Amino acid sequence: MTQSTDLGPEDRKIITLARSARARNGVPEGAAVRDETGRTYVAGTVALESLRLSALQTAVAMAVASGAKSLEAAAVVTEAEAASDADRAAVRDLGGPDTPVLVAGPDGELRATVTAG
Repeated sequence: MTQSTDLGPEDRKIITLARSARARNGVPEGAAVRDETGRTYVAGTVALESLRLSALQTAVAMAVASGAKSLEAAAVVTEAEAASDADRAAVRDLGGPDTPVLVAGPDGELRATVTAG
């Protein structure tokens, strides 16, 4: 596990954006991803009757829909202890297996850094 003091400013930024999306929208999770050009995409959980996406899946979909070719990093703010397999798969599909996924608690404190693997 990596401590938050080890994070660079760009990684701290995506955790902050993810935390803000979670709080602002009152959803279980907030997420943010950074693409290969440094652009960020921020999303919350989508829970419609006909469509259910985690926050991280939604952020990846937003990046793809906006023309991103790859991801540099992803962050999710959640009550869960780890990023789900489905979340890691979405990041891996766009960013590759070595893309870091930062998992933070609702307080914004980093819990773990894993790869999309």
